[in-house]
Amino acid sequence: MVDSNARLTGKTAVVTGAANGIGAAVARRFVAEGAHVVGGDIDDAGLAALSAELGESFAARHTDVTVEDDVHALVSSATEHFGGLDIAVANAGGATIGEITELDATEWRRVVDLSLHGVFHTVKHAGRVLRAGGAIVALASLNAIQPGRGMAAYCAAKAGVVALTEVAALELGPAGIRVNAVAPGLVRTPATEPLWALPGAVEEYVENTPLGRFAAPEEIAALILFLASDEAGFITGSVHSIDGGARTRRYPDLIAVSERLTTPTEPLPPPA
Repeated sequence: MVDSNARLTGKTAVVTGAANGIGAAVARRFVAEGAHVVGGDIDDAGLAALSAELGESFAARHTDVTVEDDVHALVSSATEHFGGLDIAVANAGGATIGEITELDATEWRRVVDLSLHGVFHTVKHAGRVLRAGGAIVALASLNAIQPGRGMAAYCAAKAGVVALTEVAALELGPAGIRVNAVAPGLVRTPATEPLWALPGAVEEYVENTPLGRFAAPEEIAALILFLASDEAGFITGSVHSIDGGARTRRYPDLIAVSERLTTPTEPLPPPA
């Protein structure tokens, strides 16, 4: 159902990592605001479910953002299906936990390939075809500006997304294309669900967030909608935190949380 005050009527968007979480929330919100959306993901079942939900305003395409040809095909399909491209949301990403001295190089490359190179591929190919007045929104993270023990690969990748966003804004601005990034704190999605199985992990995030909670994907989608819309027509090259104020405190020590699960504790003394 399209909102009567739709802000994206007549526009077409591509969204990576669209099958669930923030990406699916963005696709739903964009369609509600009048846009056509082409969603890419490696989760074909999730894409199929979203396609059934959103109908003719949504087209799905299997997309591995680490494969440049896949991203090129995703962007091209927007023009083929809907006649052009106005918005690109580089959402796909992933993390790992491991201290630098113990982190496997293959795992480092996997995270950087997915969370940074995937954004590069999206910006590169969308930037070639976006119509004047178009917008790119990249997903950075609280970890782009706040280090966390065991988060080296993800922190490095997301800091790279911030720098890439700023350079892309410089290069694409003369064509009338805006490029911004959003930097979420903890959001409950299928990708972050394992944190809820780590006793004490979510509580540490909440304790270190002034608003005292985590976010829903729809809250991140609302900010992305604003940045993609004409209402943000003079905003580019910016990183917009949406973390409940968590950047003002400290990042949870996930290594310590994990170690507490595997370290034997001294038995309690018998009651007196």
